Amino acid sequence: MVVEAHSGKVLMASNSVVKRPVASLTKIATGVIAVDWADATGVDLNQTLATVPASALAIGGPNPMNLQPGDQLTLRDALYCALLGSDNLAATTVANHVGAEILRARGRSGDGVEAFVKEMNELGKAIHLSKTRFANPHGLELRGATGVSTAADVAKLSVYAMRKPGFTFIVRQKERQVTVHGAGGKRSFKVKNTNEMLGEPMVLGVKTGTTAAAGPCLSVAVDREPLVRTKPDGEKGVTPRRLIVVVLNSPDRFNRARGLVRQGWDAYDRWVAAGAPVGSRGKEILDVPNPR
Repeated sequence: MVVEAHSGKVLMASNSVVKRPVASLTKIATGVIAVDWADATGVDLNQTLATVPASALAIGGPNPMNLQPGDQLTLRDALYCALLGSDNLAATTVANHVGAEILRARGRSGDGVEAFVKEMNELGKAIHLSKTRFANPHGLELRGATGVSTAADVAKLSVYAMRKPGFTFIVRQKERQVTVHGAGGKRSFKVKNTNEMLGEPMVLGVKTGTTAAAGPCLSVAVDREPLVRTKPDGEKGVTPRRLIVVVLNSPDRFNRARGLVRQGWDAYDRWVAAGAPVGSRGKEILDVPNPR
């Protein structure tokens, strides 16, 4: 799926509504929920420590920072680990902390991760991810807990996420130094972004993902200089321009995305030159609400 984010114009699509696993693209929703929660509550992500829950180790998979139950790191560092390094334990740590705080604010008790995943699915409903079901905050396919989505829904989620300055700031970082507070003291790590396209002109993020079932996946946001035109009344009209490109199960995902960026901008230029016509809004425009 290739879409211009500000107009919602769908520029290219192929099998874009086929349900399938999307691996760590799931973490886009994880990051959005955490950032939205921090904005709504006034919590400082830099100052709030999250504790690695015992349940995190049961996930399996790589654990490059050797995170152990009881280790602590700030929510921002946990988000860097989850969104840049695609760390599944860090994503679970974010979900457990934020979910528990949401439950506490509502006067309830229960499983923080479960509550967080419920919020992920509520977000999906609010922005019309009609073919998406989140089963966990990290995107691994676990027995009885495998989520699904589509290229079109991931594009919608990416458009929504990249409207958030707090989210965008995180995913556009090429690398960050993070600190883990454990029983043996502080440990520091450099987390590198798995998105190889970062550093290329106007590339802002968003997220990579790979599992055996999902294959190599990528969502990427690419900006372009705003289009400036003179209106009939002499005023200047400024139109921002941003492509969201989503590829699922693509063995050469980065080069595939680079090609789609070029083709997408060509298609967008032709559309604008023709007067930006819309024949069928339901088919040609990807509508992404901004729920409150």
